[in-house]
Amino acid sequence: MSAIGHVVGGAETVVRALLDVVGPDGTLMAYSGWQDCPPDDLDALDEEARRIYLEEHPPYDPRVALASRDHGRVPEALRTWPGAYHSGHPEAGVAAVGRLAETLTAYHPLDDAYGAGTPYARLVELGGRVVMLGAPLDTVTLVHHAEAVAQVPGKRHVSYGMPIEVQGERIWRTFSDIDTGEGALPYERLLGEEDYIEHITRSALASGIGKSGPVGEATAHLFDARGLVEHAVDWIERNFAPGGSTDLR
Repeated sequence: MSAIGHVVGGAETVVRALLDVVGPDGTLMAYSGWQDCPPDDLDALDEEARRIYLEEHPPYDPRVALASRDHGRVPEALRTWPGAYHSGHPEAGVAAVGRLAETLTAYHPLDDAYGAGTPYARLVELGGRVVMLGAPLDTVTLVHHAEAVAQVPGKRHVSYGMPIEVQGERIWRTFSDIDTGEGALPYERLLGEEDYIEHITRSALASGIGKSGPVGEATAHLFDARGLVEHAVDWIERNFAPGGSTDLR
């Protein structure tokens, strides 16, 4: 929103404009996350603070859990839109509105939440596209799907705990996934300080996958989801498969 510039009506206007673009038969989906999730590293807290989180933090409920503010105002506007569906994952969850919203969000594995059988995989399978409205290219979430499905060894994984509700009972569950914070692979060996997601998406643009143009005061990018994932998987496998050679294009 800040990149686009002043928009009369704010995030609601942006969502309405996007729904106008996709039309009555289209679907709009956004990565939401969870604004008020517990800290990743509870062990870093003192004993009393850790006890309070473990015993009292409310379980994840997609009906009321705010979308992460790190992702801007639009995901929260979409999450609360009339008729919205949510995939139900506390960290990797998505919200969707439109004809295929229920299909996209119908099932979201709690582990390997960016891989096969997830809303990200279905977005690709259904011929979806990714639009970045002024958002920086290092925030293209679909690259994490490419990391998850790329056939390379040595991926970095993380575990984290969150409270969820199972059959009406609050439980504290440990989740396991690729490392989406530092990256699933040692990209720093190839790129140094350069962000790997931005590098891969710029490489895709340079290869003719996607296009760019102005939206308000921002530069927006539009990618074909399948083309972007195939490009990202190819880049990852070329650079990290056993016996492969470094090729940063």
